[in-house]
Amino acid sequence: MEEFGAYIRKVFPRVFSSSFVHHEVVGGFSHLFTVHGSDPLLQPYMLLAHLDVVPASDEGWEVPPFSGQERDGFLYGRGTLDDKNAAMGILQALEFLLKRNYKPIRSFYIAIGHDEEVSGRDGARKIASKLESAGVRLSFLSDEGLAVLDGVMKGIERPVALVGTTEKGSITLTLTVQSVPGHSSFPPKETSIGILAAAVSRLEQNPLPSLFGKGPELATFEQLATQFTFPLNIVMANLWLFAPIVARILAWKPSTNALVRTTTAVTLFQGGVKANVIPPFANATVNFRIHPAQTVEEVLELVRATIADDRVKISVQEAFNPLPVSPYDEDSFGFQVIRHTIHEIFSEVGAVAPGVCIGNTDSRHYLNLTKNIYRFSPIWLKAEDLSRIHGLNERISLEMYERGVQFYLHLIQNSDTPELPKAHKSLHEL
Repeated sequence: MEEFGAYIRKVFPRVFSSSFVHHEVVGGFSHLFTVHGSDPLLQPYMLLAHLDVVPASDEGWEVPPFSGQERDGFLYGRGTLDDKNAAMGILQALEFLLKRNYKPIRSFYIAIGHDEEVSGRDGARKIASKLESAGVRLSFLSDEGLAVLDGVMKGIERPVALVGTTEKGSITLTLTVQSVPGHSSFPPKETSIGILAAAVSRLEQNPLPSLFGKGPELATFEQLATQFTFPLNIVMANLWLFAPIVARILAWKPSTNALVRTTTAVTLFQGGVKANVIPPFANATVNFRIHPAQTVEEVLELVRATIADDRVKISVQEAFNPLPVSPYDEDSFGFQVIRHTIHEIFSEVGAVAPGVCIGNTDSRHYLNLTKNIYRFSPIWLKAEDLSRIHGLNERISLEMYERGVQFYLHLIQNSDTPELPKAHKSLHEL
């Protein structure tokens, strides 16, 4: 991570030499840039990204995952979609603007965290605390999140863009069963492993209830109604009547089931010490991603009722509630300026709608700085691309990376006025 700091100094010299850009390292490896605008009366905003990635081994990759190889117009490598494309794209956009002697009117911050994939405690949280202590309030914050989706949603032929206005909460539980060890030649009726396996099976066989229509996901489908083909366009325009049917259809696929309920994922299971010994213990780790209409306490109560076995001890590893829903009406400057910029750069997009991020981002650490948090990654995703994020052969096309830079370049300029700007001439010199 130290190499990243040296690298960006080398490739973005104007960013580091500009008289109105201040850079500092926070938490050892995270980077905070303060870009001073000419009008101090305009409330600043923030562009957020992170440089850390999830692990990747060579197995299954077409090229080594950390080689950054270019092949057939694509740049391959871990982090090309999550989230080094944004980290580099934001800085490249600012470097280009500075090269054109641009000076912003509205001040803004660029924060690049180094530990988002492990909850951002030493990066984003420390940056947010630092700014809060300085009395900073943000007009809006833009972070990674949803994207331009092409062929991902059945019944929609044109690409659409979703901007995350909230993200699901999370609770990770440890389930433990302890029993008296003994010889496997005279076993009890149930071992600790069997008891825990039954409890975990009950959780998987009894998913938490559908909450479709009780959270912000309803607005996603309502605002995309005109993009659906017949007869789905009629269904989506009348969710007051068809919501129960839509909820059942969405529950068929894991990717859309995550929109309608709190999901249950058994991620770890451990037990036993030897083949001929009755296991003295068994442990399981279960992660729940909490629907915006539920709370941590409500999920915990439902889990206890579903397991219904006092022999299974439940402890909470980590938990936080879903984030508040950021405004997305016509008077919401942050949402509308992002929407405006999406239409400028991705002209093929039929509609821009609010959405729910089913994953978690660094943005949750900034709740004390603004209520206007929006999660959009300027990338174009087809159905086959979804598995590449945190998966094998992660890649971004060179054309799409350039569009990402253009997105941030325009977003910075579009944010310079108190009101939404008119479309300006595209800069093709990139």
